[in-house]
Amino acid sequence: MATSTFELKMGAATREAYGQALAELGRSNKNIVVLDADLAKSTYSVTFAKEFPDRFWNVGIAEANMVGIAAGMALTGKLPFASSFAVFLCDKGYDQMRMTIAYPKVNAKFVGSHGGISIGEDGPSQQSVEDFALMSGLAGFTVLCPADEFSTRALVKKMAEWDGPCYMRTGRAKAAILYGPNDTFEIGKAKVHGDGRDVAIVACGFEVQYAMQAQAQLAEEGVHARVIDMHTIKPTDEEAVAKAAKECGAIVTAEEHLLDGGLGAHVAQAVGKTHPVPMEFVGIKNTYAESGTPDELMGKYELTTPFIVEAVRRVLKRK
Repeated sequence: MATSTFELKMGAATREAYGQALAELGRSNKNIVVLDADLAKSTYSVTFAKEFPDRFWNVGIAEANMVGIAAGMALTGKLPFASSFAVFLCDKGYDQMRMTIAYPKVNAKFVGSHGGISIGEDGPSQQSVEDFALMSGLAGFTVLCPADEFSTRALVKKMAEWDGPCYMRTGRAKAAILYGPNDTFEIGKAKVHGDGRDVAIVACGFEVQYAMQAQAQLAEEGVHARVIDMHTIKPTDEEAVAKAAKECGAIVTAEEHLLDGGLGAHVAQAVGKTHPVPMEFVGIKNTYAESGTPDELMGKYELTTPFIVEAVRRVLKRK
């Protein structure tokens, strides 16, 4: 299969951008407090901790307790950001997320680092592949997955302004630079790349860079795709989805997450409500991964550019 001519320049990991954005917020908002579950150097909340040690708490390996502490701080008027590896934060803290955050609609923010399988060699016990489904299943939660360092910094700041509980996934690996410092982002409003009318590729996180490579390769084949960066998984930008469905007549979704309950499910729901069209889904197919390099895993589990291109070819046959 031919390779794309679309060149990617790698930037910082989204977890690094999270730490930078936290520190920036801390300078302007003294109400922000930060918690971490003994992984601050990995989540990069350590960036905030170094500058504001009196507003940072390491709660130890106690993610469920951390969620409860964040709830208490929020109820006293603070604006807490709590982070850990996504798999630990979402899985171990889920009951507390439901009962102390979602049910009472507490204004607390959560960031799960090392999302997906691109964390690589750490293996399946630390690869969060169900966090979108879990956190979207909590009533009132907003769920975010930025694609690069600039979108991460912008969306962390938007989280601080947003009234209500939020969850953001960040990644371990360095991410391609897709945006710049002057790009603006709004929660619930997708970023659209191109106006192709043959097919729309809706992606989030790491998959956006693969989608844009697929867009370039498809253009060489005479297929004009638009790429939609659905950085807000919940609430899904149904307006952008409906417009793509009507104008393109076919949609492919791409996510570094189980297909059950993830981005594809949200987009399919929106398509079904507005303008049903043929769809194909690129994602992890009802399995956990294994230990390996990020490139090996992303290829083996069919998440890279060639698999998006093949999904486009399949869906075009169904138009």
